[in-house]
Amino acid sequence: MIKYKTSEEIELMREAALVVSRTLGEVAKLIEPGVTGLKLDKVAEECIRDQGAIPAFLGQYDFPNTLCISPNAQVVHGIPSDVPFKNGDIVSVDCGAILNGYFGDHAYTFPVGEVKPEVLELLRVTKESLYKGIEATNTSNRIGDIGYTIQQHAEAHNYGVVRELVGHGLGTALHEDPQVPNYGKRGRGKRIQNGLTIAIEPMINMGTEKIRQLPDGWTILTADGLPSAHFEHDVAVVDGKAEILSTFDYIEEAIGVL
Repeated sequence: MIKYKTSEEIELMREAALVVSRTLGEVAKLIEPGVTGLKLDKVAEECIRDQGAIPAFLGQYDFPNTLCISPNAQVVHGIPSDVPFKNGDIVSVDCGAILNGYFGDHAYTFPVGEVKPEVLELLRVTKESLYKGIEATNTSNRIGDIGYTIQQHAEAHNYGVVRELVGHGLGTALHEDPQVPNYGKRGRGKRIQNGLTIAIEPMINMGTEKIRQLPDGWTILTADGLPSAHFEHDVAVVDGKAEILSTFDYIEEAIGVL
């Protein structure tokens, strides 16, 4: 059952989302060759707690860390490690926080040093797909229209759209109804209404859309070993259209715009 939010609840969710936005901004300042995921994880946990919030992922479903860090062919749910990032890597950093009982949850895929142009193009198109999906989140549409719009843009560039992992409702739980796939058909699914709060998160692969899971029970990889990108925003439907609760401004102040 979808839990539609009041304007007061949406403002609380915005505050939680901005905790994550500021944290990702601090992480962005540190990403360079030689830095490890565990270093970023420590900084993120401190940043979240310094803002009076709680890391949302730490212990959620028994996940062991504050951040999901997924380099290169890892799609999502990567566990931070002590392996240093290398020049030319890309790294998805997914972060969550709980503030006043509400969840913020969003993600950004970072280039590390000098990245190949074709990989940077994957990042740009995936980020564009996110914003196109957000634009489709309005009360004239249904949930399927969001995924349809994302899928059309990604597949126009011959990228694979992951099927098994989806966006989701967000609120006092990390995962609420509805599921928000990154693929779909126009006019399908629940009608979008004011008060809907969702996390939209395209996961787009350079090659096949197929994935596999590592034995750690968490890390998701592309089946063909090609890179994957992941961008995520928290969105509320207000006055008929999407309002983005999170922001990439803090990241882009640190690293510039892709």
